[in-house]
Amino acid sequence: MTFRRLRIAALLAASTLLAAAVSGCAPGPSGNPAASGTPQRSGTLTVFAAASLKATFTRLAAEFENRNPGTTVTLSFAGSSDLATQISQGAPADVFASADTRNMARLSDAALIHGQAVNFATNILEIAVPAGNPASISSFADLARPGVKVVVCASQVPCGAAAESAEREAGTVLKPVSEESSVADVLGKVVSGEADAGLVYATDVKGARGKVEGIPFPEAGKAVTTYPIAALEGSRNKELAAAFIALVAGSDGQKTLADAGFGATPAEVRPSQ
Repeated sequence: MTFRRLRIAALLAASTLLAAAVSGCAPGPSGNPAASGTPQRSGTLTVFAAASLKATFTRLAAEFENRNPGTTVTLSFAGSSDLATQISQGAPADVFASADTRNMARLSDAALIHGQAVNFATNILEIAVPAGNPASISSFADLARPGVKVVVCASQVPCGAAAESAEREAGTVLKPVSEESSVADVLGKVVSGEADAGLVYATDVKGARGKVEGIPFPEAGKAVTTYPIAALEGSRNKELAAAFIALVAGSDGQKTLADAGFGATPAEVRPSQ
């Protein structure tokens, strides 16, 4: 073979190797998300959420992390009023999901909300009683019977405000043995048998998986609770916060919430009032 033919063969071989190398480096369908137009997200997101959202938001946080490798969602659950107070006092958080519009409005009035809140779910109260219903509770009026130990949320907590609305609708004044700072605490006292009954959300009864029995009552329909979610002005990762809110308010998030017993809200974005 002549020198010229050897040189041409060498160049062809080099070209083939270069093409193979480039092809091997190029991402396939499961390669770099950025190459396929999917935005890459990373970082830690801190979400403050109402206690009644614990089960659903735990699932949604795991889903968010699966969809966004490199992200970590840290969840903090408590009564909405306690969380709003913590945020007002400077607690670091990116997203706030409240069990009422009142506490969201507190933060909005203090210029602590970034953009607008999205109403993403509704809930109603239900009477929770221990398994077997030892006090034979069958109506809201039964909660006022002498000797019946009733536990409710404190008035500043959304479930407590809803309970007060139900009292007015029923024309019944309750004398609770204790007022708790979150609906989870109310449910805990019913589960443990410390109370004959407690006013919690319908989703809490469903989530208790047979540890309590639920008794619906018509007055609950006049005290529907609306849940808003918003990014916080102090968030260091507003893009990540917006993506999480989109998951909650989107079809997948709404299905998770509906499966847990939450009601739907209009889809439009609007500020809490």
